[in-house]
Amino acid sequence: MENSEITILLVDDEQDILEFLGYNLEKAGYKVLTAKNGLKALKIARQRKPQLIILDVMMPVMDGIETCAEIRKIPELSGTLIAFLSARGEDYSQISGFTAGADDYITKPIKPKLFISRIQAILRRYKVESVDNRIIELKGFTIDKNRYLVVIGDTEVTLARKEFELLQFLVSRLNKVVTREDIFNNVWGEEVVVGDRTIDVHIRRIREKLGIDNIQTIKGVGYKFEEG
Repeated sequence: MENSEITILLVDDEQDILEFLGYNLEKAGYKVLTAKNGLKALKIARQRKPQLIILDVMMPVMDGIETCAEIRKIPELSGTLIAFLSARGEDYSQISGFTAGADDYITKPIKPKLFISRIQAILRRYKVESVDNRIIELKGFTIDKNRYLVVIGDTEVTLARKEFELLQFLVSRLNKVVTREDIFNNVWGEEVVVGDRTIDVHIRRIREKLGIDNIQTIKGVGYKFEEG
């Protein structure tokens, strides 16, 4: 996709940050929408369906963590990427963000060129997939790549985009051990910096949402998806 085809929703309660980052995003060719709180962001996201939402963590009315969690409950936004932009760089804050369903976490202050570079790296993962092999049939459940859904029996389970991509990657290496490095490089990308526990948080959420024990932890190495 060209930059001009990509819409980014920027959410922050500080007007100067909205103007500064919005200006740099528009300069890079992106369409930019803005909101000053989570409730407004939810309304805009439902209406405009942006490809990427950038959320501040600390906001009035509804903070970024709660907003992210609410967005991840909306099926039509399951493919939307979410990145946090926050001055809080502590591990627990990042883990809370990823647990809520975020795809990335950017610490501010950040220089404009680096900010745009990070956004470009995130958006490289927003791919329009071919119509081939959209349905993956496994024993006990089905993965629907077109709708970002996992179907278990008669129940449809919606995963956050990064959770879904992680599950897909593990399934693509069925019954094989995948190292943490391979997961980072193939799911997040080499240019994206994430915390050491990011994979663990996403694996836990996948297990909890699907209620499956197919994903095996290989201590000191990585993970393996075993078909039941």
